[in-house]
Amino acid sequence: MKKLRVLVLTHESLVPPANLDGYTEQEVNEFRTEYDVMTTLGALGHEVRVLGLYDNLAELRSAISEWKPDVAFNLLQEFQGIVTYDQHIAAYLELMRQPYTGCNPRGMMLSRDKVLSKQILNYHRIPTPKFAIFRRGRPYRLSRRLAFPLFVKSATEDASLGIAQASIVEDHARLRERIDFIHESTKTDALVEEYIEGRELYVGVCGNGRLTTFPAWEMDFGTSAGGMAGIATRKVKWDLNYQKKHNIRTMRATGLGEADEARLARLTRRIFRALHMSGYARMDFRRRADGGVYVLEANCNPNLAQDEDFAQSAASEGLDYAPLLERLLRFGMHYGAEWRLEGH
Repeated sequence: MKKLRVLVLTHESLVPPANLDGYTEQEVNEFRTEYDVMTTLGALGHEVRVLGLYDNLAELRSAISEWKPDVAFNLLQEFQGIVTYDQHIAAYLELMRQPYTGCNPRGMMLSRDKVLSKQILNYHRIPTPKFAIFRRGRPYRLSRRLAFPLFVKSATEDASLGIAQASIVEDHARLRERIDFIHESTKTDALVEEYIEGRELYVGVCGNGRLTTFPAWEMDFGTSAGGMAGIATRKVKWDLNYQKKHNIRTMRATGLGEADEARLARLTRRIFRALHMSGYARMDFRRRADGGVYVLEANCNPNLAQDEDFAQSAASEGLDYAPLLERLLRFGMHYGAEWRLEGH
C-alpha cells in the first residue's frame, strides 16, 4: 500500500503519548486503541497525525483544509460528551469530502439506536430478544407480555454503562426499580428485553459491498460466573484487576460446528446490511443451550486495540494487526459516499 497521510481522530483525553514509559497498565488501557493504531500505522511508513477533539469542529476543519490527509482514521466514540453525536462527525467528514475509516453516518445512527435497530432486525426476521422501551420522564406501565427474567439497559449508551448483575430482574418490583435507575443514572430511555441464558459470542465483520466475517469469539467469564449470571457488566469489560482475579478473557469459541459458524457468519452479514453499515463492525450474540441464536447488539466501529477480540479474531484467520488496519484504510478510501457519485 502506498504511504498515506493519516489523520487519527480521537477524544481529546485519549491522545496517546509517544511511548508508554511511566504509565501504569490501567492508564495505558484507557488509550490502548489509539496508541496501537498510531504506532502501527507509523511503523508501516504512513505519516500520522493525531487530533484530539471534544466539541471544536474548527480544529477538524483546519486539519483537513491545511494538511489535506488522504484518509481520517475515525476512533471517536462521542462528541461533546454525547455518544450518539459521533455519527455527526462522520457526516461532517462527508460534507468535507474527506475519506474516513469505519461506519457511515446512517449505519452509525441505526446501530447506535438500540430500539430502532431491534425494530429493523425484527422486520428482517433476524432473531433478537423480545423487548419494550420505557421513555425517560414519562409515566409508564409495566408490560405483562414479556416473560421474566428480563434484562434492563440504556437504550443508547454503550461500553456496558449501567449494566450490572442487578440488570437482570425477576419480578415487577425489581423491574420498576431498575428502569428508574437507568433513567436517573444514564439520563436515557430504558430498554427492557427478555434475558437469554447462554454463551456470549462476538463475530467481527469488515467490508463495504463484499463482506468478510471472522471466527466467532466468546466471552469466558472465568470464576466470576460462579453464582452469578454470565453478562458483560462494566466491571467485567473494563476493570483489569477484576479480570485478572477471575480469569475473565475472550477467546475463540470452541465446540461450534461448521453449521453453527456458518449461521453466525450469515446472520452477521444480514445484520450489517440491514442496518446499512460499512467499514467494520462486531455483532454480539447469545447462543442458548438448545442452539438458538439471538443478536443482542450491532456495534459499529468496535474496539480496535491489538489484544481485543476484533483484532484477535482477524489474526486467528491469518490477518495480522498491521494488514488489518491497512485493509480498514482501503475500505475507508473506497467507500461510495454520496459526494463520490457522478455529477457531485
